[in-house]
Amino acid sequence: QVQLVESGGGLVQAGGSLKLSCAASGSISSINAMSWYRQAPGKQRELVGRIIAGGSTNYADSVKGRFTISRDNAKNTVSLQMNSLGPEDTDVYYCNVQQNWVRNYWGQGTQVTVSS
Repeated sequence: QVQLVESGGGLVQAGGSLKLSCAASGSISSINAMSWYRQAPGKQRELVGRIIAGGSTNYADSVKGRFTISRDNAKNTVSLQMNSLGPEDTDVYYCNVQQNWVRNYWGQGTQVTVSS
């Protein structure tokens, strides 16, 4: 089992920045990808950014150039630096860890609210 603890959400004005962090613990071997997703009420959860074991990253088109995902292998953490935030970025953000390309673990979610 992998446990994920997220931090860093909150309220920010449009144009501002926030950094989300997620710490993984437990049986953390063979983690092949760490990601951030977000979900608005009544909508499907969507991928925001992913970083795989080799360091390659991919992002949703809506956040490219504004968000940066990074991983600290020594600390087993994944972070999401979010800049130039807008009201459309208001969502609950979830950390995800994929193990052995099959098993997925999720954090509890952290609220990000961007005021206009």
